[in-house]
Amino acid sequence: MNYLLAKTTDLENRSRRDNLRIIGLSENYDEEKSLDTILQEIIKENCPDVIESEGKIGVERIHRTPSERNPKIKTPRNIVAKFQNYQIKEKILQAAKKKPFKSRGATIRITQDLAASTLKERRAWNMIFQKAQELEMQPRINYTAKLSIFFQGRRWTFNETNEFHLFLKKKPELNKKFDL
Repeated sequence: MNYLLAKTTDLENRSRRDNLRIIGLSENYDEEKSLDTILQEIIKENCPDVIESEGKIGVERIHRTPSERNPKIKTPRNIVAKFQNYQIKEKILQAAKKKPFKSRGATIRITQDLAASTLKERRAWNMIFQKAQELEMQPRINYTAKLSIFFQGRRWTFNETNEFHLFLKKKPELNKKFDL
């Protein structure tokens, strides 16, 4: 059963490979222009070097995600954009990692679109990741949810938080610093 769940999650993540998720864009934008036009404007404003020679970015599909189940929360719905070209999507994602994107003065986030279960697995690393950043260990979260750190001149990779905790027990000098 675990094997099938992992395989299904992997298939879902691979099917989302060409997608980007845009977080924090006001719902009012939809009334004035199409989402495709809005995305083109955001890209032109924040990373004009990505735009192709004809001046447009090939977006296959773009839509807002369904509303959340809790009607009390008034945050704008996310936007999911499926790009025709994977390399352009990667260029936009890299530009978004370097500096925050702005749209009409508001900050928006652009992230990779991943399955909910993968996002949950990645969130499990948050505290460890932040502490590793403070200790300047060059942490990374690799696909799908593996932590990678640089320690004692070597890169270490962990698949689960349990593995990292066992690693800490073997390294008392590091264990004191993490204190998780």
